[in-house]
Formats: sequence, C-alpha cells, structure tokens
Amino acid sequence: MVEQATALLLPFGSYRLGVHGRGSDIDALVIGPSYIDCDHDFFDVLCGMLAETEAVTELQAVPRAYVPVMKMKFRGVPVDLLYASVCLPMVPKDIDLRDRSVLRGMDLATVRSLNGVRVAEEIMRLVPNAGAFRTTLRCVKHWAKARGVYSNVMGFVGGVGWAILVARVCQLYPNAAPSMLVPRFFKIFSQWKWPNPVLLGGIEHDDDGQLALRLPVWDPRRNPRDRTHLMPVITPAYPCMNSCYNVSHATLRIITEQLEIGRLISQEIAESGGARGWEALFQPFQFFKAYKSYLQVDVKVAGGEADLREWKGWVESRLRQLVIRVEMATAGMLLCHPNPQAYAAKPNDRQCTATFFVGLSKQQQKQLQVQFDLRATTEEFRRCTCTSSGDPGWSWRSSTPEGRTCRPT
Repeated sequence: MVEQATALLLPFGSYRLGVHGRGSDIDALVIGPSYIDCDHDFFDVLCGMLAETEAVTELQAVPRAYVPVMKMKFRGVPVDLLYASVCLPMVPKDIDLRDRSVLRGMDLATVRSLNGVRVAEEIMRLVPNAGAFRTTLRCVKHWAKARGVYSNVMGFVGGVGWAILVARVCQLYPNAAPSMLVPRFFKIFSQWKWPNPVLLGGIEHDDDGQLALRLPVWDPRRNPRDRTHLMPVITPAYPCMNSCYNVSHATLRIITEQLEIGRLISQEIAESGGARGWEALFQPFQFFKAYKSYLQVDVKVAGGEADLREWKGWVESRLRQLVIRVEMATAGMLLCHPNPQAYAAKPNDRQCTATFFVGLSKQQQKQLQVQFDLRATTEEFRRCTCTSSGDPGWSWRSSTPEGRTCRPT
C-alpha cells in the first residue's frame, strides 16, 4: 500500500483564480490517503525534510491555527501549504472535490483546509465570464491593498472575501466589461445594507441527506451566533462559511468609507469618458497623515527571525481585539483604524522587532474636549495576549490622544 500511495498538490486562492502577480504568495493543498497523520507525517516529518531543503527558507509550522498551515518561502516565493486526508487508501488523480462524499469522516480543521480548493472551484464555476471576473478582481485587490483594507487577520477583507464580492457583481452584470464592473462594484457595496449577506448561491444543509454530514453551516435562521456577524460574505461551497467573520464595527466603518471614496472616484472616471486616468483610484491611503495620535505596538524578541515571525503573527492575529477594547472603553467616542502593514525595526536595533500602528480619532459629531487614558485597556490586552501565548519578549508603546507615552510593565 505504501508503494502505491499517492498524494495530490492543488493550488487555490489567487493562483487558482488566475489573479496572482509579482509578490503574490501561493496557496496550495496537499491531499493524502486516510492513513497519513497530519500532525506527525505532515507537520513533523515533512516539515523536517523541508527544513533541510536548501530552496526552503523562513519555514514556520502552525498546526494549531484555525486553518493549520505550513508557511515558507520556496526559492524566494511565499507559500502557504495545507493538508487534508480523505477516506481513501489511495488518492485518484481525477478525484472530484465537489462531491460532498470527500468530506466524510473529516474534522472541522480538515474541512476548512479542503474548502480552500472547493471554494475557488465554485467561484470559477459560478462567474459568467472568467476573463471579466479576473480583470475586475485584479483591479479591486490592487485598490484594497493601496487603501489599507486588505487583511483578513486584521479584521478587514481577505482575498476570498474580495473574490466573492467581485463574483457577485459579475453575476448581476453577466455581459459587462471590467470598465463597467469596477464602478458598479463600488456603487453596490458602498451602499450595501449590512448585515444582509452576500451570496453566490443558496445556503445548503445536509442534515437528512444520504451522507448526513451535519457540518456547521452559516445560517442565522438556525444559528443565533451567526446573527452577530457584521459583514457576512458567504463562501459558495458546502459547508458555507462567512469569509469576513473577523470584521468588527471599526473595520467595517473603514471599509465602508473607502468603498464610498472608490465610488466617487470611479464615477468621475466613468463620467469623464476615460479622460481622467484610473490611477486616481489606486492612490495609497496616507495613513500617517490621516491622524494626529496613534497606538504603537512594538513586538520584540531576543531570539532570531524565526522567533519574531512566530510572535509577530500571534500579536497580529490579536490586534483586532485591541481595537474592539479601545472603542468599547471609550464608549465609541474614540475611533480606531488599525494599519495592516507591519514595519521593521530601526537598523541599529539589536533586537528583532516589528511594529504595528493604530490610528486614533474622535468622532467628528462629538467634538468634546475629553481626554482618554488607555493605559488600563492596553495593559489588559497585553496581559491577555502574553498569557495566551507565552511571552518570548514584548515591548509596548502607545501615544495617547494627549500626547503622553505609556509603558506598561
């Protein structure tokens, strides 16, 4: 059986959708037979082999992530490698991943890993014109990165979410060219009444079917917790999930503001008949000119780059909780804007450091002369983050609206 064992390596994400470019990472899924153990064979054995491979650098295994992943650079190209076992002694080359039977016997983490491929396939099947979809999605992704609203982990919209939103516009205007689809995209979603969900098809359950998989499906009619989601952008493959479940009140406000700006600019471009160039749409958001005050989070480790990557990734995944805590602590009078970009340390810093920033502003309609002391809030967040992960070295500095500097111990 071992001699006949096979595995498949399938791309998904931007590479499968055909919108990858220079600097894009490659998302890939390894599909193996039932007797392969993910923890031992994939994250221990294979990871150990890759660590000894000259072409592989910056290798990092994250087996306990929401979607277990092995991150690396292969010949300089960022790669996110996932794994899923199917209930078969051998994996056929022509396996039909759209068939729900492949999900039999899988735990939720494996289902989420496999659904990356299944969702990409469904999106391509459901769009009426693949060429128009790809051009429009390239445009929207470029805009989202320039405007600082492209990051699932920070509570904005990730690659899958933007792909679903663009696919929905393509469904509504099946014969439209990208030059028409882009303005329509901004018009539709700048005015969208959230939390009404964005769907490419119906919500399907499998409670009483032949397979009776009974996997959790996003459906606010059945699941009260799903009613709390602020920006439901639903994946089209069973079991459907909300690709934007990380979006908070703060990030939804920023996304909506940027979509409105995009609507106005794209409308002007369309009305000018092309006289005004599209480059106006892709002007980067001037984050450090937009605010007078910032929270600054310095993540430091005494070890090497590998330790920094692990610790930085953990802190980054928790920063959206800081945003929620600050806005709750100030009763919504202080608004937060997290910057998805991490910044490197100063060249003369002996420790490995990464820095994140959160812009702070008061509500314009509430121009009250109120001062906010965020020390208790930031200390609570620091303590919770360090307690959950174990602290290999942490430094925090926050510039408050009063211009003071806080250094929790």
